[in-house]
Amino acid sequence: MSLFERFKAGLSKTHDRLVHEIKRIATSSPKLDADAIEQLETALLGADLGLEMTARIIASARQSYERQGQAGLQLLEVARREVEKSFVGADTSLFQASSGVTVVSVVGVNGTGKTTTCAKLAHRTQADGQTALLAACDTFRAAAIDQLKLWGQRLQVQVVAGAYGADPAAIGHDAVVAAQARKAGYLFIDTAGRLHTKHNLMQELQKVHRVIGRQQEGAPHEVLLVLDATTGMNALQQAREFNKVVPVTGLVVTKLDGTSKGGMVVAIHDELRIPVKFIGLGEQAEDLQPFDATQFAHALFQET
Repeated sequence: MSLFERFKAGLSKTHDRLVHEIKRIATSSPKLDADAIEQLETALLGADLGLEMTARIIASARQSYERQGQAGLQLLEVARREVEKSFVGADTSLFQASSGVTVVSVVGVNGTGKTTTCAKLAHRTQADGQTALLAACDTFRAAAIDQLKLWGQRLQVQVVAGAYGADPAAIGHDAVVAAQARKAGYLFIDTAGRLHTKHNLMQELQKVHRVIGRQQEGAPHEVLLVLDATTGMNALQQAREFNKVVPVTGLVVTKLDGTSKGGMVVAIHDELRIPVKFIGLGEQAEDLQPFDATQFAHALFQET
């Protein structure tokens, strides 16, 4: 399956709803009048594209109508172009340190898929010829360590773990030492899920980062915030709060195949300007894909 086919399949729920509504509006309205604009706005906001992107698409549609009239107005093409343009200049590559192990901390609230994301990232890294390690720093959630170990066995990635209830910062420290000793290219740290409203848990996350930073210069080199696409715009508030506590360098948006609100990727990037680095389009290890704005925009708005 090609990259575009993966994007198209994973975004099918969002695509089908958006394209159906936009085509209906374009064919039922003889001109881009106030009623058509209102319906278009409702459809775009319903996909969680956000106020800014919705306003830009509508403004661009009006300009196109003024220049070419209804016969030349391609609403889907206008929307695709505006979405793709919004990501121009964003660095979506996974950072790699110039020397030593690159430490990637994977953070987020409970249930977003952090553990699975860590394993899939390690798998991708090893497939690219790098050595990767996983650190089980979620020492609180039931079966979190076992889950990461199972992924490690399945994908042949070594896991550094301690006992349940152990200090996550101590596990992080040991994992960095192990990664350095094994000359690993990457270390992916699976942190415990925490609500962004819990001050003490956010402080604990800061401690983990301080400890690993003392062991490896510049660590963590990446802080990837995992967001569940099915939560829609609630993910935006999570991103705002996490970014205040631990500067987030990139976003991983999971479960896009399970929602019709995939536009939230655009809305979050629009407001926070944090690059989207990976998106989850399914359950398999290969379903975590590097974000590609062109493929994403085409998968959302390609006419069927």
